[in-house]
Amino acid sequence: MSVHSLTPIFVLLDCLELLLPPPPPMAYIPGGGAPAVGATPVGSQYCVCKVELSVSGQSLLDRDVTSKSDPFCVLFMENDGRWMEYDRTETAVNNLNPAFSKKFVLDYHFEEVQKLKFALFDQDKSSTQLDEHDFLGQFSCSLGTIVSSKKMTRPLLLLNDKPAGKGLITIAAQELSDNRVITLSLAGRKLDKKDLFGKSDPFLELYKPGDDGKWMLVHRTEVIKYTLDPVWKPFTVPLVSLCDGDMKKPIQVLCYDYDNDGGHDFIGEFQTSVSQMCEARDGVPLEFECINPKKQRKKKNYKNSGIIILRSCKVNRNYSFLDYILGGCQLMFTVGIDFTASNGNPLDPSSLHYINPMGTNEYLSAIWAVGQIIQDYDSDKMFPALGFGAQLPPDWKVSHEFAINFNPTNPFCSGVDGIAQAYSACLPHIRFYGPTNFSPIVNHVARFAAQATQQQTATQYFILLIITDGVISDMEETRHAVVQASKLPMSIIIVGVGNADFAAMEFLDGDSRTLRSHTGEEAARDIVQFVPFREFRNAAKETLAKAVLAELPQQVVQYFKRKNLPPSNSELA
Repeated sequence: MSVHSLTPIFVLLDCLELLLPPPPPMAYIPGGGAPAVGATPVGSQYCVCKVELSVSGQSLLDRDVTSKSDPFCVLFMENDGRWMEYDRTETAVNNLNPAFSKKFVLDYHFEEVQKLKFALFDQDKSSTQLDEHDFLGQFSCSLGTIVSSKKMTRPLLLLNDKPAGKGLITIAAQELSDNRVITLSLAGRKLDKKDLFGKSDPFLELYKPGDDGKWMLVHRTEVIKYTLDPVWKPFTVPLVSLCDGDMKKPIQVLCYDYDNDGGHDFIGEFQTSVSQMCEARDGVPLEFECINPKKQRKKKNYKNSGIIILRSCKVNRNYSFLDYILGGCQLMFTVGIDFTASNGNPLDPSSLHYINPMGTNEYLSAIWAVGQIIQDYDSDKMFPALGFGAQLPPDWKVSHEFAINFNPTNPFCSGVDGIAQAYSACLPHIRFYGPTNFSPIVNHVARFAAQATQQQTATQYFILLIITDGVISDMEETRHAVVQASKLPMSIIIVGVGNADFAAMEFLDGDSRTLRSHTGEEAARDIVQFVPFREFRNAAKETLAKAVLAELPQQVVQYFKRKNLPPSNSELA
């Protein structure tokens, strides 16, 4: 997965250490176990705040011959010494002094030096490849520097560190501590005709007052072509972005007629506030006169330049992964280990299950890397560890969901240490066999996830970590099991060890396509994350953990939002 595709909240997995209240008692809950002694509050050193960065440019280089540059800004983050693209703004047409409406939202950590690079380009083609656009300059610094400054203006530099003409970049930071979002649906009626041979191509810009007394652009709608009665698509922005969370703060709305040369014609404006806009409900719209002050001064009979209609306004909470965790949600963690014959004899040094003199192998490395992070989200750190694909004593029948501690009524292991100890202890007592069937263990955890849905609360989310070396033998049954599990509070992480062909695992990971069962039923959401261990053999275990757990917070939030379940904590709900 690219850094560009990740949601910034994912880095929460690096820095939270939570002890949360135990789940309701059940005979056996994956990831459950003994009741917790108590709950430990989250210390301030573990808090992560979200920061929104607003970017504008001044006096940019003009790279176009017959017009001005069409700039856009790309944000890069440093990752393991490499710059990785994180996000990019919209393109400002024919503008050397752009104010970008697209904001960059990041997670800010006290304990990390988060290096950022802002690079501006002149868009020349529709290509997404940056080397096909003219470079306008860049600026690098840490996120901490921006946050401490709150707002900073710095010169842009070329690749040789020489000034990019008189080009400047201004970056303003704002903490997003308010998780409310506002959704607005706007339309226009009888707007002024601005085009000589047609109507108008109207769009809106929404502004809020900045700390410096100037209006700051918050959002720009799409352009509606050839109409004086536009209907813009509903849009959602963080409430803190629109009005700093102050419902009475003035909001300025400007209406323009779009021109290809960037010289957009002003139609009119009006001011309002969130508290006023909240009077609009579906079926009961609000109307604002769109006023052009110049026309108003010149024409005695001037009424307005049209009407802007607020069709609806809704303020909701946009809960994050952290909100659910702090609200008491437990991550119920289960490990599934592949003991099929393709792994090799565990007494042979070439076996993936061979425990070398250093006391580890790829299975143990994967268990340690993922378990040490995820165990912090379970209050008692008691995890069921299951095996599949082995013959078990005394009758030597093949099992695809057995407790590796050989206690089916209490398969719990105490922390990652306990999983590693149970794993090592079971190796001499089982016979590696086959086939490699995933569906039994997926269905095993899904049964408990289904029980959790009966509570209708955001208190439990189930995670199954499967570590395997080979091709899935029951692919149709596994696809069906995953599709059914996608409706439940559950995610599946697959770590592939060894050098086998893992194409089937990539197929289950729905990043590039929607997974379907053999009956044609689509997965409700992507719940599988696959990572080949071989790509991380020489990397720090933290690197593997980040890759493996990258999609998990998004999946947790996505499920609870689909079910309209707020965090259980009454203060958050």
